[in-house]
Formats: sequence, structure tokens, C-alpha cells
Amino acid sequence: MSVELIGPEPANVADFDLNSAFDPLADSAADDKGDAGDYVHIRIQQRNGKKSLTTVQGLKEKFDYNKVLKALKKDFCCNGNVVEDSELGKVIQLQGDQRRNVSEFLIKAKITKKEHIKLHGF
Repeated sequence: MSVELIGPEPANVADFDLNSAFDPLADSAADDKGDAGDYVHIRIQQRNGKKSLTTVQGLKEKFDYNKVLKALKKDFCCNGNVVEDSELGKVIQLQGDQRRNVSEFLIKAKITKKEHIKLHGF
């Protein structure tokens, strides 16, 4: 009795190049840099006690940050400001944990798509 395999041939260990150097950190860092401009990062930072700060980074430059900030402050009844960072560019800071509110606002106002938002936090 003979057994016939259907499908592709199984790979042998000899088929793989095990001597090649693979640096997973270098490859992932290269991948992250290309995608970093596409995402809006929403982070929370713990201050003192139960006080916290929400930061929004990565909005496109075509948007007026002050108008977006004004709308966010009015909708969420909180204070905030726009900070200019040498590495990150313009960053919106809001008082309190506003991560979910900000992400819903950005989607509803069609500033960015849901797939382009990254929520960071505890």
C-alpha cells in the first residue's frame, strides 16, 4: 500500500539558510519608522495622585491644531493646550483621561480613520 501526498512538498531543514544573520530589532525599527507618520497616537500620562494628562500626537499638519483643541475642550469640558516638541512636532495635551473621547471625536469629525488611531496607556 502506498501513500500519495497531495499539496506542496514538505520543507526540509536543509532548505533553510540558518547561517544568515537576522536582527529582529533592526527590521522592526525600520518597519515602525515608515508607519509612524500614518498613525495618530493617543497616550495618557499619570501626574500626581489620580490626576492624568492625555496627549494626542501625529495629526496631519493641514489641520489647525488650535481649532481642534478648542472643539475638544468644549466637547469634553476640560482644559488643554498645544505644545511644540522638537522630536514629535505639535502635540495636543488635555486634562484627564480623554483617550476614548478623543478617538471617537477624531473618527466622527473625519480627521482620521479608526485604523489609524493607536491608543496607549495603563
